[in-house]
Amino acid sequence: MKLKIAYQGVPGAYSHIAARSVYPDGEYVPCDTFEEAMNKVQNGEADFAMIPVENSTAGRVSDVHFLLPKTGLSIVGEYLQPVHHQLLGLKGAKLEDIRTAMSHPQALAQTAEFLAGHGIRPEARIDTAKSCEFVLEYNDKSRAAVASSLAGEIYGLDVIAANIETRADNTTRFLIMSRTPEVPEDDGGVFVTSFIFKARNIPAALYKALGGFATNGINMVKLESYLEKGTFVSAQFYVEIESHPARQAFKNAMEELRFFAEKDVHILGTYHRAR
Repeated sequence: MKLKIAYQGVPGAYSHIAARSVYPDGEYVPCDTFEEAMNKVQNGEADFAMIPVENSTAGRVSDVHFLLPKTGLSIVGEYLQPVHHQLLGLKGAKLEDIRTAMSHPQALAQTAEFLAGHGIRPEARIDTAKSCEFVLEYNDKSRAAVASSLAGEIYGLDVIAANIETRADNTTRFLIMSRTPEVPEDDGGVFVTSFIFKARNIPAALYKALGGFATNGINMVKLESYLEKGTFVSAQFYVEIESHPARQAFKNAMEELRFFAEKDVHILGTYHRAR
């Protein structure tokens, strides 16, 4: 029985490409939103969700940033997807014809230098590959999409300009999310543990809560804050550290964190660091 992988977008989206790379024999389930993809895993309609969280050029994916504290899923892996954007247009269209390029805001940010340099106006859409459908619907040679070469093949569009990303090393980081936690055995490799906590409302609570990671020699690779609903003074934090729960240093640091956390620490998952 094939594993079902939910992703945001339509066939040809970069999340679809990532899902095919990690699960080449899977069944891929397109969703309109990141939340829908996560919900399909939560309710058993899919086994995993392939969710982009940040890009090396354009930064974090803001929609996902706000979903992470609310998810009931566990992170079981990460995947780094090289992203090469194509300017896709109708058959026969040339670069000088293009006046507008449609795509997801992340893709537009990753290709902003090329678009500005050619006087092309960016136009935000919900998905990269979905933008190809709009190009076909408009049937206007002045309109193009910024999407993958796979999307161009699927929707029968020409590559007007290839690899238009600002940086050649443009990469998107994906998290693989599951209903069931899967903590791999500590094999001595590099692991990432992601968790969420809220600091107690006392002076220097955040400093004290995180101090245990420094004193125990644990590298913290990410710290992001989320304002709690309806207030500007209370926040919770999303953290990624390089360690495994089986290690004594991890246990010592988490014991100190829990002392200064207002509520229990929500561990989202432990997984191998992607290469």
